Amino acid sequence: MGLTKTEIFTEEQNQLAVLLKAMAHPARIAILQHIIKTNACICGDLVEELGLAQATISQHLKELKTAGLIQGTIEGVSVCYCINPLIWEDLQKQLSGFFGTYSLKTNCC
Repeated sequence: MGLTKTEIFTEEQNQLAVLLKAMAHPARIAILQHIIKTNACICGDLVEELGLAQATISQHLKELKTAGLIQGTIEGVSVCYCINPLIWEDLQKQLSGFFGTYSLKTNCC
């Protein structure tokens, strides 16, 4: 039996791809920006802030949480979301390393 596509890449490459895929939607970027700006939020706040339906916001929050970028705690009937600091720091390191590997070469293309 052949290898699955993810098995031919490193764990770091697979993890970075999962995180970036979760972020690869403008609504999710806006959600992350709002959470960072307010340092926490309630899902209802996002509906007002972004102008998207509650169900749409919930689906985007689910994707971000599944990837580990955010975490949430239940407060009564609401859920308060915040950035997952461990995953965020790891993402920051990975992206810095990734972008740091490139240097401009004058003889390219």
